[in-house]
Amino acid sequence: MPKYLKNKQIFLIVLILIILTGSYSGTYYFYRKYNQIKKGAQIPVLTETAALIQEVGEIMDLPTDEIPTIATITDKEKIKGQAFFKKAENGDKLLAYAKNQQAILYRPGTHKIIKIAPIYSENTTETVFK
Repeated sequence: MPKYLKNKQIFLIVLILIILTGSYSGTYYFYRKYNQIKKGAQIPVLTETAALIQEVGEIMDLPTDEIPTIATITDKEKIKGQAFFKKAENGDKLLAYAKNQQAILYRPGTHKIIKIAPIYSENTTETVFK
């Protein structure tokens, strides 16, 4: 085999190794950054949820066997037709306990519970009030 073909093969193998190493390194770097961002993004949400549960828990007894789904009222005009949200204001928090079938409307600015209501589910076989 001529020498120039052997040099081309070596050059091609080295080039392929460089490309594969660079590709793997870049993928690994961005995968690590993605996981760091994902973990870091959850911390403020969990901290805010815990603080809200503690704040409402000082006013009333809350279920301890589940973490509520929390929503913030951002446009009260969209929910004004619903009786539960009749006194809702923008910025109010809704704590929904699905397992315990309870919804709590809380106003953080005044530290007051605005409304409490049962949550009815189609999957529920029991009646809420007996």
